[in-house]
Amino acid sequence: MHTTVITVSFNSAATLARTLASVATQSYPYVEHIVVDGGSTDGTVDLVHQHGAHLAHFISEPDRGIYDAMNKGLRIASGDVIAFLNADDRYANGQVLERVAALMEREGLDALLGDVAFFHAQAPDRLVRRYDSGRFRPERLGWGWMPAHPASFFRRSVFVQTGEFRTDYRIAGDYEWIARAFQRSPLRYRHVPEVLVHMQTGGISTRGWRSTLVLNQEVLRACRENGIPTHWAKILSKYPRKLLEWMRR
Repeated sequence: MHTTVITVSFNSAATLARTLASVATQSYPYVEHIVVDGGSTDGTVDLVHQHGAHLAHFISEPDRGIYDAMNKGLRIASGDVIAFLNADDRYANGQVLERVAALMEREGLDALLGDVAFFHAQAPDRLVRRYDSGRFRPERLGWGWMPAHPASFFRRSVFVQTGEFRTDYRIAGDYEWIARAFQRSPLRYRHVPEVLVHMQTGGISTRGWRSTLVLNQEVLRACRENGIPTHWAKILSKYPRKLLEWMRR
């Protein structure tokens, strides 16, 4: 079983080397790593040429946003399993992809969902919060719950059935895709209660209240467009539980 890891980047020279090393040092030998860059001007391209000898594909050209770039990666991915690892994130250890592949193959899973632990850019070795993907259930989509995307692994057949990411979403395109995938047909999935990815804070969905507002507006829209009953009160009700993640760190 081959695994494709897709990394989308734009002006990520400060962090991308760490991400490249995280994939290159995995114990699992059947890995295809694709980097899709949006035409960076900060030295990212030179960095990839220096540290990306293991890459199967590297694209650097302007795009129409993160989901357009992710779709470019999907179109050339050849793995049986596909995952997305952000350009400032890393796998929790060198055995993550080996463990994921073994579980998915042994149990015939369509998807495996893991947890992520967050760190601040200034202290990459200090984990400050954990996102528990076990809170996700397909029936909880109307509350805005989704698994942590960088720690979610799907068979390529699910992408073939579900289609690409929608590029008319700014922040919640991954949520919309998850909603579409789980609404389209029953998926055989499992949550693994382990941190599989260390994720840097400050991503596009967590950049202040304006981003949070856009995110939740798009979540509401994604539910309505996929026939999932919801309303604002349901979507906002998840935030007290998210606050507990900080209190338990």
